[in-house]
Amino acid sequence: MLKDVKGLLLDLDGVLYIVDKPVEGAQVTLRKLREKFKIMFITNTTTKPKKVVFEKLIEMGFEVEENEIFSALEATKQFIKKNGGGAYLLLTDLAKKDFEDIPSKPVSYVVIGDARENFNYDSLNRAFRYIMDGAQIVAAARNKYFMDRDGKLSLDCGPFVVGLEFATGKKAVIIGKPSKDFFLLAVSKMGLKPEEVAVVGDDIEADVKGGMDAGLKGILVKTGKFTQSDLEKGIEPDLVIDSINQILEYI
Repeated sequence: MLKDVKGLLLDLDGVLYIVDKPVEGAQVTLRKLREKFKIMFITNTTTKPKKVVFEKLIEMGFEVEENEIFSALEATKQFIKKNGGGAYLLLTDLAKKDFEDIPSKPVSYVVIGDARENFNYDSLNRAFRYIMDGAQIVAAARNKYFMDRDGKLSLDCGPFVVGLEFATGKKAVIIGKPSKDFFLLAVSKMGLKPEEVAVVGDDIEADVKGGMDAGLKGILVKTGKFTQSDLEKGIEPDLVIDSINQILEYI
């Protein structure tokens, strides 16, 4: 039951803020949540380093420590360092700064995030050739889409990951959400058990189902990228709420 929850994994974009605007009242709600629960922030954002994400939260008035943020890029970097080898990076120029200590040769991995303007024929074909020569596909995330600045959904990196899988006949290692290991690593940082933690997200597949598959409780918020059709996908969250501000009414 949700009454047994001791910790919360909070997604960022879509839960605490939407693009560049905080969800009204979310700063106050976060302070109240801290009084009752251990908190960790998780993000599949792959366009920018964790430090930039942290600074953005501070500017918005959220009380956050940088070491409380667990990102898909951070987990991807840990994976490469643990296994060794170099990487070809299909990332934004800003995100690449987080990988400056990762060698470019030999190319053992093709790392894919939301590369935005760096997704082009040349970069994708280079990635394709490296994979065909034996490099492993490492997807920092596999999200289908995100809520863009104009209030409409835009393509995320997932379709490009699938495209390279199709072209090469190889499967990607998924590092960020909905990877079970991603959630379990975040929970371990909290010093809790999966069944003691609930994930709060606006993505019913990557956030909610991903967390529930790892043994966590799943709470879906109807903000961010949420659409009514999400509730018709056969996924049953433990709780569905209008926004993060309702959460204290239920747990």
